[in-house]
Amino acid sequence: MKDFTNLDRLLENLTQQRLPGVASVITQGDQVIYENYFGMADLENHKKLDAQTVFRIYSMTKLPIYTLSMMLYERGLFLMDDPLYAYFPEYRHVKRYELRPNGDYAIVPLQTPIQVRHILTMAMGLPYGNGVSSPNPTEDAMCKMHQRLQAQGPYTLREEIRAAAEVPVAFEPGTHWMYGFASELTAGLCELLTGKEIEQALKDELFDPLEMTSTGMRFFGDIPQRLSKFYVEGKDGRPIIGEPRMDGKHLPGKEHLMGCPRIFSNANDFAKLGMMLANGGVYKGKRIMGHKTIDLMRRNQLNEIQLHDFESRITMGYGYGCGVRTLINPARAGANGSVGEFGWEGGSGPYFVVDPAEKLSMTLMYQRGGNDLAEIHLKFRNVAYGCL
Repeated sequence: MKDFTNLDRLLENLTQQRLPGVASVITQGDQVIYENYFGMADLENHKKLDAQTVFRIYSMTKLPIYTLSMMLYERGLFLMDDPLYAYFPEYRHVKRYELRPNGDYAIVPLQTPIQVRHILTMAMGLPYGNGVSSPNPTEDAMCKMHQRLQAQGPYTLREEIRAAAEVPVAFEPGTHWMYGFASELTAGLCELLTGKEIEQALKDELFDPLEMTSTGMRFFGDIPQRLSKFYVEGKDGRPIIGEPRMDGKHLPGKEHLMGCPRIFSNANDFAKLGMMLANGGVYKGKRIMGHKTIDLMRRNQLNEIQLHDFESRITMGYGYGCGVRTLINPARAGANGSVGEFGWEGGSGPYFVVDPAEKLSMTLMYQRGGNDLAEIHLKFRNVAYGCL
């Protein structure tokens, strides 16, 4: 008999001190073995958080996108060592920045073409560049590229990908790891291979088969009314109202297009994706993808130099597969989970774990940015495993 008393205590304490509200769903095999909700979706209006609450998941959008890309891989639609320019011709002549001894940067041709494996493993050298100008030349060039696009009005993912091809990458492909625009290119590859916009491709291939009825990229139905308010960390550590900077991407209509929208979902929906991945690609008796493909997706792809690039507090002891962190050293991670456990998280609060060895998935959702997300996520991981 599993006892989730410690997990209840952790999540309830978090809502009393640091989070507005939190949802968690844990599955094992074909069963939901834990589901609970604490706190508020709207502190100011005393609206409780419940099973219907919808969350912005920000970077956790990568889980469905990379899952779809691996489904297309196992259908024989691409190979890992295919050159990226075979799909996006403008990437045939990409250049890179090279630091010279005098501290200046030169722009030089690539020695190795960018391959599909480099976008799946974040080893191509393009950051997001959505913020302010940076002393890093690649980051700065990506920032200026996005500023030009935004000044022109709405733009599609394909237009964003075309514009990014003009930016010199930060390093020779495959030599380092850099978080960022590779996921947009992966979404673009999914569009090209399915012949559908990424939102429709995800709906047809994943969201509908997995009965994820509250998940999408652009608002529909009553989603706006069910969406949690967004909070940030206040000076005393307690949540205060924040600015959800990506909400404009969720608005329907071509006039709101800005590249690849991020996904919104709820804990129940995302747990269905977790259940499928934890059970070797099968959901309610229907095969969605092959278990060996999931094994490849969660296999570490990074060398020692790249692992150094990747390491942070939340990724210590983890490697990186195709769009996911993957546990390779539980002792270094301070983790009581299984080797090969994998997942990702989002800067708006969500955290996701899939453990095929235990046929287990863990979904945590809340809506708050801040500097302590790693601490919250790792404590959740450790306590949840301890309850099994």
